Amino acid sequence: MERQKLMERKRVGIVLFENVEVLDFCGPFEVFSATRLNEEKRREEPSPFEVLLVAEHPDPVIATGNMKIIPHETFKNCPRLDILVVPGGWGTRKELNNLVMLNWLRTRAAEIETLTSVCTGSMLLGFAGLLNGLHATTHWRSLDWMRDSFPAVTVEYGKHVVEDGRVLTSAGISAGIDMALRVVARYFGEDIARATAKHMEYPYPDSNARRIRL
Repeated sequence: MERQKLMERKRVGIVLFENVEVLDFCGPFEVFSATRLNEEKRREEPSPFEVLLVAEHPDPVIATGNMKIIPHETFKNCPRLDILVVPGGWGTRKELNNLVMLNWLRTRAAEIETLTSVCTGSMLLGFAGLLNGLHATTHWRSLDWMRDSFPAVTVEYGKHVVEDGRVLTSAGISAGIDMALRVVARYFGEDIARATAKHMEYPYPDSNARRIRL
């Protein structure tokens, strides 16, 4: 039975790159790794999500604040994914010109069930052509940048998380936690998502209004 549960886990890939914002990827990582289908067996049973940190190269990645992270997988050897999380941060400016990154995102986006971004990670999705015709959002400082860069995207200024079909984009940094909780709710129901938020002592996002006044 345990082996069967492990085989049925949803595999989440979180993309890493130099100068990625720490909470952009750590927030969703915490949500997905903390999720349990049975709170009474939190210590005995694993999360229904398997979370992998994926980078272009196997070398440690230096995030903002000089945090050093060792990725689990590289772009070349990453296994099949069900969910992809693209975080943001200052490092996205360099990655927008990284054809290896953009091509990998396009390839993976065609294979997965759910595509998500946090903060300016949505700009990577946009430059990869993955937001055309959709509603999306990003960090409040970059909303106009998104609007000017992608005429085919409807930019949502007032929402914390934007869901458009299988694509979820979120506002800045801490909003990735809210986004990930919405993904949990999509796959396993709102009760499980609320229990995850409670375990984290994080307020469940009943309101989807952007928390920062523009």
